[in-house]
Amino acid sequence: MTKVKIKRSILARLIPGLTSLTKRGPSGWMVILGIVIVSALVVMTAIAPWIRPHDPIKTAVGPIGDPPSSQFPMGTNHLGQDMLSRILCGGSIMLQVSTLSVLVCFLIGVPLGLFSSYVGGVFDRACSLVIDAIYAFPGLVIAIAIAAMLGRGVVNMALSIAVVYIPSYFRIVRSQVLSIKELTYVEAARAVGAKWYTILFRYILPNVIPSIVVVATINFADAVLTAAGLTFIGLGVTVDVPDWGWDLTDGRALLPSGAWWVITFPGLMIILLALGFTLIGEGLSELLNPKLHR
Repeated sequence: MTKVKIKRSILARLIPGLTSLTKRGPSGWMVILGIVIVSALVVMTAIAPWIRPHDPIKTAVGPIGDPPSSQFPMGTNHLGQDMLSRILCGGSIMLQVSTLSVLVCFLIGVPLGLFSSYVGGVFDRACSLVIDAIYAFPGLVIAIAIAAMLGRGVVNMALSIAVVYIPSYFRIVRSQVLSIKELTYVEAARAVGAKWYTILFRYILPNVIPSIVVVATINFADAVLTAAGLTFIGLGVTVDVPDWGWDLTDGRALLPSGAWWVITFPGLMIILLALGFTLIGEGLSELLNPKLHR
């Protein structure tokens, strides 16, 4: 009975929030559409073990390279694996890598940006120099280099992607704090003897969070595309794991033979997942920035 009440209370809070977004114009609808897309893919991945028609890694479950049919709605690949089963289960790796990479970026980039800009001096200049050096290189090149050194695996992929996007969090937070710490209410808190950590986490951080949320949602989309790229070139997970990136690799080799379905369906899923996060990020950016909203 308690669980039912908790679920109802969550829905009671969620539905008015979504309803209010519909009144915010195109930006609100962008956020809603993004949430719907991402939620649908997350739910699909979560229930995939129970709804998949075949084992996604089992070979010869059907004719090799069979086009979409009533028995295999998304066809089979060159190993006779069911593409529908692989599509249903393949999003797990993308979601794990993107979530872990965003979490690492948040835990490193946000505190570093806060302390660096608040402390200033030599520490701030040193951090800015390192971050700018990382930011100067193409992100995908850095991710490939780090992934090649660390090896395959979900954690290694997430770490290699996180290194690429930590500078984005640092630069956004640093620029916000540099302006906020000079405001009157922060000066007043400092004048009455408030501790540095009280000023940072009570007066400054709450005003930085909206910008961090926008960066994080867009970072999700970038992480999905980067993870697919790493797997595409063989630096992602092992081949015995169902993954949309591996299906892209197989599909590229089979495309000249006319097997369009092997690369089309995983490609569409990657685009949808990245699109969902991008819509959320762009919509929130317009809603939280009055100038863009106008």
